[in-house]
Amino acid sequence: MGRIDRPKGKLTTGGDTKIIPFRQEASYYSSKGIYYSQKNKLGKALLHLRKAVEAEPKDPLNHYNLACLLSKAGRLEDANHIFKHIIRNMDRELTECYFFMAVNYGLMEDLEEAKRCLIKYLHVAPEGDMSDEAEDLLLAMEEEEFDMDGDCSLNTEENEAMLQLVNEMNAVTFRERLLEEDEFRNFLQRGLYQGSDILKEAIIRLYGSADCEAARFELSAFVRNPWIKERLRQVALLELKKTAPGGRYRIFNKGSFREVSLEAHPLPAPVWEGDWQEVLECTYANMHRSSYYSKEFFDDVRAIWIDFINHCYPRGPRVGKPQTWAAGLEYCLGRFHFLGLTQKELAAAYGVSPASVQRKFREINRALQIDRKAYRNMLDLLADSEGEQL
Repeated sequence: MGRIDRPKGKLTTGGDTKIIPFRQEASYYSSKGIYYSQKNKLGKALLHLRKAVEAEPKDPLNHYNLACLLSKAGRLEDANHIFKHIIRNMDRELTECYFFMAVNYGLMEDLEEAKRCLIKYLHVAPEGDMSDEAEDLLLAMEEEEFDMDGDCSLNTEENEAMLQLVNEMNAVTFRERLLEEDEFRNFLQRGLYQGSDILKEAIIRLYGSADCEAARFELSAFVRNPWIKERLRQVALLELKKTAPGGRYRIFNKGSFREVSLEAHPLPAPVWEGDWQEVLECTYANMHRSSYYSKEFFDDVRAIWIDFINHCYPRGPRVGKPQTWAAGLEYCLGRFHFLGLTQKELAAAYGVSPASVQRKFREINRALQIDRKAYRNMLDLLADSEGEQL
């Protein structure tokens, strides 16, 4: 007897040699496609949803489900092509197509088209399920952080100055300024949407430390935004959970909005993969060959690797050759502690090229700002040393 999830192509009747073609109904393929999508098996889901469209090509819901899956898989142009086809040729009542087209255009950094689709959605469905989110996104676009006229990201100097101010601010002062100063609130919004990931995370954590309704309001708007990195959304949810564990919030997740209770909502963390552990073990093995690494160095290299993986989440680093990542990781450790290690000697120790060590170091450093943190640590040590001499 065949597997239940494998459609049979033909039926036979007893001993009769006559073959009767058999065609599965679209509802079967659609339900299996949705099932595999929920299991995050996108290849199987795509296969079944395409078969649902082939079985009933005039049913707009089959096309809609396929477009939503393509959005989830990151095939945004293909998804929008189908959404447009539904609206123009099949069912004008499926107004959600406008909203999800807007989300996809935003992810493709075509904010002009995203804005046009949001306006259209609010025009045809002013009381639609996503009308609140559409209004919030339009409002955000009209503010400085989504300026359509050019690149509005903070430059390096602005980012550094803002990060220093945020890091030096305590929770009490922050809460007072947040509640009393419009200019300060605008300042924070600019950093939260235009700054580096490090600055954004610092602002999110400062909102969490404030533990007030105004801070929760800003974080709740942030987690609804479909155009933020998933890692930063999870950081914001964690801060909300700390201050309001029983709160309910709308979030954008896997191509759609849904309401979650933080009390029951599991905050995802990367599932530790064998390849990542292999990189760490390879690094440990080489470090053990040296006499000047104490236990603290092993703890630090592990912390750097875990921090990098968390930063990349949900897209973890792809490990082809563990030795190249291990060499880059140990070089990061050396740079952080000013150990004087060179890329050439590490490349020789791990049996890789100096260029590959440099590439992996740059990738980790770009995410974690190893050099910048090391420089600040050195300045702190020098300041402490001068203080002791005085």
